[in-house]
Amino acid sequence: MTNVLANWEVRVKIYGMQHVGFTVPNLEEAVRFFEVIFGAVTCLETGKVEADDAFMLRRLGVPSGRRIENIKVLRVGNGTNLEIFQYSGETGEEEPLKRNSQTGGFHLAFEVDDCERAAERLRAAGVDMLEGPTLVESGAMAGLTWLYLKAPWGQFLEIVSMPGPLGYESAGGPRQWSPVSGS
Repeated sequence: MTNVLANWEVRVKIYGMQHVGFTVPNLEEAVRFFEVIFGAVTCLETGKVEADDAFMLRRLGVPSGRRIENIKVLRVGNGTNLEIFQYSGETGEEEPLKRNSQTGGFHLAFEVDDCERAAERLRAAGVDMLEGPTLVESGAMAGLTWLYLKAPWGQFLEIVSMPGPLGYESAGGPRQWSPVSGS
């Protein structure tokens, strides 16, 4: 990989993150979760995608016999869209989602006004939540309050609030993009 990067001379101009795509076992359950818990709105739906095994392998990297049953793109507040897939054709037992500590593990974070208040509402709604919220009091992330939760299919999600500048910003670091400010 290092040799490849050493030879790169041109960068691609990126405007920002357009979507995060992931696969769920039950699309309707996932969409309903994001609608009810986070106020998501479905922007588009594809229905079944008609493609042969060669296309699926060459374009999407999935083995023979797998098909996309449906894709929905959701908008959740102001920020990156969620592109949610449901596939058919997987054989054998469902593998567990990767832990956050494993390569390929990931989570989605949503910014809220007040993490403490949002946590109370999510707990009251019966959402599976880890311990917290946690206020970071020192270091680069000072001023950030965060809490991990789980979607019904086990995917880790996070809510964060950061009402003021974070600790690293006092040292002159570049500001992170925020859906609250839009900058």
